[in-house]
Amino acid sequence: MNEQSPHDPSRRQVLRTTAGAAGAGLGLGALAGGTAHAAEPAAAPAGAAAPRRQGATMAGVAFEGRSTVRVGIIGLGNRGGGMIDNFLALPGVRVVAVCDPVRAKAERAAAKVVAAGQPAPAVHTNGENDYEKLCARSDLDFVYVATPWELHFPMARAAMLNGKHVGVECPVAMELHELWDLVDLSERTRRHCVQLENCCYGRNELRVLRMAHAGKFGQLLHGAGAYNHDLRGLMFSPTYYEGPWRRRWHTRLRGDLYPNHGFGPVANYMDLNRGDRAVSISSFGTPALGLAEYRAAHMPAGDPSWKESYVGSDRTISLVQTAKGRVIRLEHDVSTPHPYSRINSLGGTKGVFEDYPARIYLEPDHTNDQWADFSAYADEFDHWLWKEHANPPGGHGGMDYIMVFRLMQCMRLGLVPDFDVYDAATWTAPVPLSHASIKAKGAPQEIPDFTRGEWREARSGMDSPRPA
Repeated sequence: MNEQSPHDPSRRQVLRTTAGAAGAGLGLGALAGGTAHAAEPAAAPAGAAAPRRQGATMAGVAFEGRSTVRVGIIGLGNRGGGMIDNFLALPGVRVVAVCDPVRAKAERAAAKVVAAGQPAPAVHTNGENDYEKLCARSDLDFVYVATPWELHFPMARAAMLNGKHVGVECPVAMELHELWDLVDLSERTRRHCVQLENCCYGRNELRVLRMAHAGKFGQLLHGAGAYNHDLRGLMFSPTYYEGPWRRRWHTRLRGDLYPNHGFGPVANYMDLNRGDRAVSISSFGTPALGLAEYRAAHMPAGDPSWKESYVGSDRTISLVQTAKGRVIRLEHDVSTPHPYSRINSLGGTKGVFEDYPARIYLEPDHTNDQWADFSAYADEFDHWLWKEHANPPGGHGGMDYIMVFRLMQCMRLGLVPDFDVYDAATWTAPVPLSHASIKAKGAPQEIPDFTRGEWREARSGMDSPRPA
């Protein structure tokens, strides 16, 4: 809930509340996952006014510069256990503490830190709420959260209440009131809460961004993004995820569970929250058949998954309208056979780009109604990050490393982050709102103005200049 009092609750009170939410109301057993069903997200009331601002804006607020960024990592499964390598690869970054209730995972991460030539980190493995002690440490500047989705909100909240900047894997929260809470808390504590959307740092995405800002597409009209990725085998794997937490979200929500990878890049192209904003979303979903069919074909009788009833639409399609009248199409499909695609499309009055595979058609550059070679624009429009890191290490084609490099650079040099808590809230809002829209047979749902009117002001974002 959004507090309306100008006085913050005590840190002890809030941590006790969020720990209870993680362990009881959400019932999923912290980082390791669990079995109970979470409460259904509340829909946004139509026309609801934004809560009263409780602190100054975080738009355009720079980090405090520092020679070394001291990092704590919560969650050391597949994502966190791999991302730690990117933090350890950077000069001026030190991993001070790690946390996971599975001791073996935390110890493997600690061994990586030592192998990288850094002092042994503190290891927090004392139960599912030991992240509170990590967040309370006095020797951290930044907390990285890579845990099951329902824990992102309480962990981000704990980090900010303890004076830490925080970066959270997607999505940043699962309910609308949680998004408002994160916005309010970021403003009150003066700590940044950043959605770690790695796809915004893809080479193609950054090239399209710079081309859009240079006017190559003319006046922007429409865009599209998606997370179409066949995850059936991974969601039923007994070892890939720590418990069935991700599959269980398909028993709770009918909408787009993972909009950020598609929404974030297109939001950047269109300067959402920086001159335009997303105002409404209408969503439609297919029947939920794919996971049940996969279970019938692959899971033995008696497997715990047979107790689950899936309601999550196999394919969710959403249309987002912006204040300037532009349209963004979002798709989500992890339950049916489909080659990987984020769609990543942008169109305007001078032409269009579409990804998977990358292709482009622009006037006056192309006049034969045939797709052209997108790589022809690399020399002129590749982002400086990719020119400086032509072959970056790390996962997802290097964009994970680029993302961590840039965030740590902003913290060390005292720069404004490329995106902020308002972007995190906007890119995640389709999670609860698409569910509400599908339940209402596609009725539009209002997307809150998390900036409280500041979206009208142009400001820098992902297309920031290279630091001197």
